[in-house]
Amino acid sequence: MKKKVAIGIQDFEKLREKECFYIDKTSFIKEWWENNDDVTLITRPRRFGKTLNMSMAETFFSVKYANRGELFEGLSIWEDEEYRRIQGTYPVISLSFANIKSENFELANYVMRQLLMAQYREKAFLLESDVLSKAEKAYFEHMEFEMGYMDAPMALYQLSDYLYRYYQKKVIILLDEYDTPMQEAYVDGYWDKMASFTRSLFNATFKTNPWLERGIMTGITRVSKESIFSDLNNLEVVTTTSNKYMDSFGFTEQEVFASLDEFGLGEKKEEVRKWYDGFIFGEHKDIYNPWSILHFLNKGKVANYWSNSSSNSLVGKLIREGGRRIKEQFATLLCGESIYSPIDEQIVYNQLDGSDRAIWSLLLASGYLKVISYEKYEDIPEGNIPKYELALTNLEVRLMFQSMVHGWFVNAEDDYNDFIRALLAGDRKAMNVYMNQVALRTFSYFDTGKNPSYEEPERFYHGFVLGLIVDLQDRYVITSNRESGFGRYDVLLEPKTSEDDAIILEFKVHDSEDEDSLKDTVQSAIRQIEEKQYAAQLIARGIPKERIRFYGFAFRGKEVLIG
Repeated sequence: MKKKVAIGIQDFEKLREKECFYIDKTSFIKEWWENNDDVTLITRPRRFGKTLNMSMAETFFSVKYANRGELFEGLSIWEDEEYRRIQGTYPVISLSFANIKSENFELANYVMRQLLMAQYREKAFLLESDVLSKAEKAYFEHMEFEMGYMDAPMALYQLSDYLYRYYQKKVIILLDEYDTPMQEAYVDGYWDKMASFTRSLFNATFKTNPWLERGIMTGITRVSKESIFSDLNNLEVVTTTSNKYMDSFGFTEQEVFASLDEFGLGEKKEEVRKWYDGFIFGEHKDIYNPWSILHFLNKGKVANYWSNSSSNSLVGKLIREGGRRIKEQFATLLCGESIYSPIDEQIVYNQLDGSDRAIWSLLLASGYLKVISYEKYEDIPEGNIPKYELALTNLEVRLMFQSMVHGWFVNAEDDYNDFIRALLAGDRKAMNVYMNQVALRTFSYFDTGKNPSYEEPERFYHGFVLGLIVDLQDRYVITSNRESGFGRYDVLLEPKTSEDDAIILEFKVHDSEDEDSLKDTVQSAIRQIEEKQYAAQLIARGIPKERIRFYGFAFRGKEVLIG
């Protein structure tokens, strides 16, 4: 009899007690324990089982679950007699920062202190013991109910001391989603304050803590060492390109296909692979995200499950506000092609604004991109940085991004659709009417604060190109900023059938010193298309000249003229 699929249960004890469907990941416990690393930081995309694995580790090691070995019966870890003896024998401090999503530092710090205070309340039994002095009990009660800003960095350090004295055994500390407050701090503008506070907390908890047996931290990103890990030289970092714990987070293809057979969905394997395969951890390919697979097993149909499980606001902001090159590379990804970029797995949040490498690194860590191939240091000239070939992870991710780009034009959706119809019909007059309405309503959406889009129109029109890709990719192969003839065109639409004309778009910002009007700017754009022979590759592919249309787009502030 197949087991029930429980959506959203991240508590290992509850999952096992209810006998819900579970893919055995307890080998992670053994692998981690035998690696003997002091503190392990594991980064994986969201919804990849990080929280469930942390709950599993707590349930296995914590004295709170002593004599609860039945929870592990039938799982791989329970086959080893040595690990049966370890189960339930360590004091464990387990907490999560997943819900620290505040709009300012004061509120974020308050929520964090509430979580730390809860750890003291949970272990209030220490007050009844004789291991604490009178002064220490007073301190404990203060930390339990009135913990202040200055108290918080030492909270887990002191609690580790008390637990060690009570159990005569060092403490295991598990911190889930450590980087959620950091991402929120970046988005809402209080990064420096949060980084300073977190650095002090992590240093006391994981570096200078003599009562720490071992620790695990999980998150989506590896925040740069200079930001919050400057003192943690005992940190073992395991990212998506590392070989440690390759199959401990996420489902392997073998596990997915066995599950499909179990649920009578074996005939859906290829469809599931197309939608949800593509994640790569270390050298292990064909990793699937558990969230989508569980939903598919539960509902029996494909849909955007994982990509719709969060707002994707940071990713959307970075791409929408990115410059010309970032949007061009993203357009390439949306077309199903690869891009090439260096990758830095240490995410430096204050470098995300406009940095290609930082943005693609973040998207890789977040699971939106996968590594197709990469250069090895021995194969490139000395001093060069290896480049990675990157592509969108799978169909689910591509559809999510398409939906996101479509949302950029939601305020001008009717005008946008009317413009597309006018473009396909070759109605230049209607194109001008609708394009100006689209520009007026959406320019501000591409503002970055430093370089508003009405001053830098390429931010708008390259966003607009992405919109074209979403709506026209069934009929056209759309490329941007590629070489053809003697130059690089802005946008080229190559029809997939002989029924449609080919289209070349060239964008120019009005130069008030050399051009009297927007008409002059349009003519300059058209001359560039002709003189640089941008149509060369279309003609070479057999498209007649009379089936190739040129359009020059001239921008002046929020005003657009198409000719």
